[in-house]
Amino acid sequence: MDTRPVACWLTDMDGVLVHEEQALPGAADFIAALQEHQRPYLVLTNNSIFTARDLRARLLGSGIDVPEASIWTSALATAQFLADQDAGGSAYVIGEAGMTSALHDVGFVLTDRDPDYVVLGETRTYSFEAITRAIRLIHRGARFIATNPDATGPSPEGPLPATGSVAALITQATGIKPYFVGKPNPLMMRSALNAIEAHSETTVMIGDRMDTDMVAGIEAGLRTVLVLTGSTRREEITRFPYRPTRVLDSIADVVPLVAELAPDEYSQLSAD
Repeated sequence: MDTRPVACWLTDMDGVLVHEEQALPGAADFIAALQEHQRPYLVLTNNSIFTARDLRARLLGSGIDVPEASIWTSALATAQFLADQDAGGSAYVIGEAGMTSALHDVGFVLTDRDPDYVVLGETRTYSFEAITRAIRLIHRGARFIATNPDATGPSPEGPLPATGSVAALITQATGIKPYFVGKPNPLMMRSALNAIEAHSETTVMIGDRMDTDMVAGIEAGLRTVLVLTGSTRREEITRFPYRPTRVLDSIADVVPLVAELAPDEYSQLSAD
């Protein structure tokens, strides 16, 4: 039995709270319970297309009321990382408003003239011209950053090529691999913890993927809850050399863990 207190919660978005923009059962109740018990939390996503404001509106449309300040994207994590590495730097960006807005907000200059970095994020319309420019800039010495390694993304028609696939193309052309900031890099978790002044010892990560959410949480020192409403089936868990702290059917099963725990009480999480 793990008796460390649970003070904060991190949760993935797709496959945990929503599926194709439809709220999953218990998602709205989970967020409401966190707010009622005044628990610091963040909703995490590797998707860098949207700003936190955009995502708040999309979640609200699904019936889930998450404040803008409680959303943490791979674009925000990437911008924070770059600001820490090279304050006032410059970047050539392949991406959409989520990425460009985040970089502007930390004081980066966006340019295609000898930038310090090439930053690859998610976009609905990858341009061959933009990819070619990124390749040439990297050849000239720009450092290569990508928001996340996801090879594909979902759509109603089926999988779409995502950041990881385009990063592989650029790597093949340049011989340079990017530094991926988003999950499964535990840096994504660390930056989220810093954003809400939380500590790994008293924080739980909820996700639906063993290869991103769970491994990132474990490597960041968090306790982890895997829910089975997304990418991972129960029979697949044993294929991995690591285990989540607990496996639950859905986010609805997490609600009692939040609602029943007062700030001076202790976690009921224990390994399955």
